[in-house]
Amino acid sequence: MASNTPTINTNANPPAGYTGDGFFATKLSDLIGMARSCSLWPLPFATSCCGIEFMATMGPNYDLARFGAERMSFSPRQADILLVCGTIGKKLGPILKEIYLQMAEPKWVVAVGACASSGGIFDTYSVLQGIDKIIPVDVYVPGCPPRPEQILEGFMQVQAMAQSESLRRRDAPEYRALLESYNAQ
Repeated sequence: MASNTPTINTNANPPAGYTGDGFFATKLSDLIGMARSCSLWPLPFATSCCGIEFMATMGPNYDLARFGAERMSFSPRQADILLVCGTIGKKLGPILKEIYLQMAEPKWVVAVGACASSGGIFDTYSVLQGIDKIIPVDVYVPGCPPRPEQILEGFMQVQAMAQSESLRRRDAPEYRALLESYNAQ
């Protein structure tokens, strides 16, 4: 007889550790990485058609919430991932950079679509030719516009980064040099 209780399929595999009768021991950094990867709060910065595709990832067919992104954050101070979806004009660049600087560490940036990645088909004086000119980008999602499956893949890449990232990487001299190269302290 089948049980009526729903099974919960979580994306989180427990980190490697020692287990016994009534206990589980692992490294704190592995536990924090698992928790980070399963509770990322995205901030959608949608300006054009890529934003519509991102909205589809939140719908029931693709359901980004099952990956731990249940709560959209529309405040940069409460977000972990900045998803830049669409064309960014040069006048909008400083605003995007300010939003990035307001986010707390650790933070990740995903350039969704051709326009955010490289300016797309808009090779004009007024369009920023890739957001990596003003802020560091962790994951590029290709497409014009990308399918929701591609956006999910980009999100899963950020999850993998969050899970495997050292707790002290953000304090490393290389990371500080990267931020200084973007004039972002």
